[in-house]
Amino acid sequence: MTLSIHDRYEAAHDEGKPLLGGHRGNPAECPENTMKSFRSAIAAGCDLIECDVHLSSDSRLIVIHDRTLERTTGRRDAVASLTTAELQTVDTGATFTRDGGKTFPYRGRGLTVPTLAEVLARFPNVPMLIEVKVPEAAAAVERALETAGATQRVVAASMRHDAVAPLRGRQLATGASAIDVIGLLGAAFLSTTRGPLPYRALCIPRWYYGVPLPVLKLARAGRRSGAVTHVWTIDDPRIAKRLWRAGVQGIVTNDPATMITARAHLGNSRR
Repeated sequence: MTLSIHDRYEAAHDEGKPLLGGHRGNPAECPENTMKSFRSAIAAGCDLIECDVHLSSDSRLIVIHDRTLERTTGRRDAVASLTTAELQTVDTGATFTRDGGKTFPYRGRGLTVPTLAEVLARFPNVPMLIEVKVPEAAAAVERALETAGATQRVVAASMRHDAVAPLRGRQLATGASAIDVIGLLGAAFLSTTRGPLPYRALCIPRWYYGVPLPVLKLARAGRRSGAVTHVWTIDDPRIAKRLWRAGVQGIVTNDPATMITARAHLGNSRR
């Protein structure tokens, strides 16, 4: 029987090998949210990949983080103002650099913006965290996952409640929104149980808009109520090990290679 992504988190933690997710793939090595980046994350040893989705002007799910193309392609167009065909002509390697702008190794190399359908098809057995960036995309995400037969291997998450709430009550694991996290704080600080939660995963950062979150308290409160936790975005091995040892079932990182090494050391230290 194929394990759901929620059960994979639990099983991996119990086996002493918490899950590692590539944040937008492997942005330490490749332009984010591209097929190349996702392949690189998997090759590095990530257990799952994280990506973001917006809607194009023709209502297709486009894998990109920002509302505009400027940061990743150099163009100022809004994603929602362009068709899928137009978006797939842009160069997503245009601005990527590892040396502060001295070189741009992927510029003009044919990397472009994928659709969610393409990513699901290219990586049919890979668990995924999908960040729903706008509420208008929620229904399309559900349809895409059902069409791809991917509902069991995905957590659909968003800090925006209006983007993730429409996906609740389905055969789909969803993440906690910012409002949900606030609602869990009482149970976190009082060490009580909230009862059944409307989400299966806490997808939380250590800091949110400059405010530190009590990540470990939230993770313990979530687990008492049946939710797993992954924390983003962790690139420091010391922080990753501290979270893992405290019971956090997964992290999402910009630097998979470094985190894979850290996790191996964590496993060795437990023997």
